[in-house]
Amino acid sequence: MSAGLDRTHVRRAFGRAALSYEANAPLQAEVGARLRERLDDLPLAPQRVLDVGCGPGGGTAALAGRFPAAQVIALDLAVPMLQAAQAHLRAWPDAARVCADAQALPLADASVDLVHSNLCLQWCDDPGLALDEFRRVLRPGGLLLFSTFGPDTLKELRAAFAAVDATPHVSRFVDMHDVGDALLATGFRDPVLEREDFVLTYADARTLMRELRAIGATNADAKRARTLTGKAHLARVVAAYEAHRRDGRLPATYEVVYAQAQAPEPGQPRRRGGADVASFPIERLRGSRRR
Repeated sequence: MSAGLDRTHVRRAFGRAALSYEANAPLQAEVGARLRERLDDLPLAPQRVLDVGCGPGGGTAALAGRFPAAQVIALDLAVPMLQAAQAHLRAWPDAARVCADAQALPLADASVDLVHSNLCLQWCDDPGLALDEFRRVLRPGGLLLFSTFGPDTLKELRAAFAAVDATPHVSRFVDMHDVGDALLATGFRDPVLEREDFVLTYADARTLMRELRAIGATNADAKRARTLTGKAHLARVVAAYEAHRRDGRLPATYEVVYAQAQAPEPGQPRRRGGADVASFPIERLRGSRRR
């Protein structure tokens, strides 16, 4: 299930975006809130919670508030993100911040009760290896809860670039069925997966591109062109995106996959291995989870 990503690029891009991330990531905040709603009806009293790909820490703080008796660990690949997370975690001085790769967690086997990860898995070069690590650190019966992007994400932007050249400019994302297969192959029990499409709308393509850079969501494809995109070339991409304009706005589709599963009992084998559509302007997500 390799995604063919450049991990060094991912770390640097999100590090540069640490201070601008939250102001430009209302979708990520909304998806995180919807992901954690899945905890509402579960009888959980975890002793240790791990937030993988914590970013600037808003989700970690929400988990700490939900489980005040638990030790909460914020983990991210980018040090600047962990530094930014300090502001959210001041109310929980016992919360730990750890810089590490989701594919090589510096935690002991069977030491975590809940692994939470909001929109991080798609930035792993090998999501299957990350799932294997999640299983390794989870105690038997522990809960894995995560969200990730599916292959329809940014399909309009991908098509606009493809109309201009054949070089990959938008990262590829893993299909929901492949995520489910990987969970089963890794040994997780009772996986539940759901899919939801968000269609955000923008006045112009350049605004979308600026927002993606501001949250660190730049092209991390290992086969990407390593030269800067020229102004004339970018102008052709912007013009190609205009083919998608509807009702005066440009759409940007995000396919979100939510998944939860339980870690198996000891001794179990371990090996690697229809959506609701909501369309609304990006501004409607700012400042409110649901309007």
